[in-house]
Amino acid sequence: MRQACVQAGLSRLGLHRQQQLSSADLEIEQALCALVDKHPSIGFWMCYHRLRREGHPWNHKRVYTSLKLNIRRRSQKRLPTRIKQHLFRPEAANQVWSVDFMHDTLWDGRSFRMLNIMDDYNRQILAMEADTSLPVVRLIRVLERLKEVHGLPLSIRVDNGPEFISQKLDMWCKEHHVQLVFIQPGKPTQNAYVERLNGTVRRELLNAYIFTSLQEVRYKAEEFMMDYNRNRPHSVLNYQTPLQVLLK
Repeated sequence: MRQACVQAGLSRLGLHRQQQLSSADLEIEQALCALVDKHPSIGFWMCYHRLRREGHPWNHKRVYTSLKLNIRRRSQKRLPTRIKQHLFRPEAANQVWSVDFMHDTLWDGRSFRMLNIMDDYNRQILAMEADTSLPVVRLIRVLERLKEVHGLPLSIRVDNGPEFISQKLDMWCKEHHVQLVFIQPGKPTQNAYVERLNGTVRRELLNAYIFTSLQEVRYKAEEFMMDYNRNRPHSVLNYQTPLQVLLK
């Protein structure tokens, strides 16, 4: 420190001396604190012009040096610790369902989302929903519809997306005695069945066609799902289709 002060030409006494704010500086600080507390997302120039409109004579240099006016940043939402889940291979239907979302765009640039739900036992696609927005309420509505046709699984395997960590889905699963199994963040291999399905949907559906409307997406998704379940053989199923395995 001594050598640094010598090189910079600074006094060591001045280095340790705390700056004392004058009464005018205290007035600026109080005005800025009150302004930032009321409007936490505004930056320096907005604060300065607001103070000038209130009749304060301070110039921008004096206002800037009074406080460090950095816009407050939202802290990243921390997820609870997820226990490492091995890729459980079910031995019967309705033991484990996998759920995931995909994103794509129409020809005119509008984005849309696709919800994929599959049974991990026989790789059957249970639902493919496409829309501009798919909130958790829509997900629950689809699960309710599947309950009438297939029943409900013992567990649903999901990632840590905002729809899956919502309180509404958690309450719905508890009411229906369905366990939500979360994979670890950044570990998509723990949800490998639906990730494999997503890759197939991406190659053979979303990247294979140009969609101009959501109606086209839904029509092609329904056609793809029917062909996937009835006609597509899987090597892991001894080259049987999902419905063949289910009907055994």
